Amino acid sequence: MALVVENKKILEFLELVGRLKHVKRTGWVICDINECETIAGHMYRMGIMTFLLTEENNPTKLDRFRCLQIALIHDLAECIVGDLTPHCGVSPEEKHRREDEAMKTIAELTGIAGDRMYDLYKEYENQTSPEAKFAKDLDRYDMILQAFEYEKRENAPKKLEEFFQATYGKFNHPFIQGLATELYKQREEFEKKTLVNGST
Repeated sequence: MALVVENKKILEFLELVGRLKHVKRTGWVICDINECETIAGHMYRMGIMTFLLTEENNPTKLDRFRCLQIALIHDLAECIVGDLTPHCGVSPEEKHRREDEAMKTIAELTGIAGDRMYDLYKEYENQTSPEAKFAKDLDRYDMILQAFEYEKRENAPKKLEEFFQATYGKFNHPFIQGLATELYKQREEFEKKTLVNGST
C-alpha cells in the first residue's frame, strides 16, 4: 500500500514538472516575442551545455553531473509559482519565499529524491558551490543566446538589448566568457550587416 501511495505522489510530481513544457518564459512574453521558449526548453539547453565541459575548458574540475543536476533543478519551482520576474510586481524576498515553499512541496511528493532536489535548489539560490556558480553562468548565457536568436529571427538588431545589459560583466567561468565573447562578436556583425542591407 505504501508503494501505491508513493507512486501516486510521484505521478503528481511528474504532472507538475510537465507544466514546464508549456509555460512560456515571462521575459519574452513581456517583449511580445511570438512562439517564445518554455521554461523546460530553457533548462534543457542549460543541461546540454554541461556536456560541453571538457578537460581543456574545465581547469577547476567542476563536477559535470552536479552542474547538470543544478541546471535541471534551478527553475523547478516555477511549475507551481510560474516564472516571476522584476516586471511581475513581486519583491525578490517574496519571490524567494514562494519558490522555497514550492520546492518544499515538491520535496514532500518525492521523498528522499525530493530532499536531494531541494538541496540542489538551495545550493543554486545561495551560490554556495563552484557548480552553482557555473549554472548561474549557464542561466545568463542561455538567456542572451536566446535573445540573439529572436533578434535574428525577427531581423531586429538590438531589439532585446536589455537582456544583454543585464548580464554584461557577470560571466565568471572562462569557458562561458569565451562563448559570450563569440556571441557579442556575431551580434555586432549581424547589426552591421542589417544596416548595410538597409533593413532597419
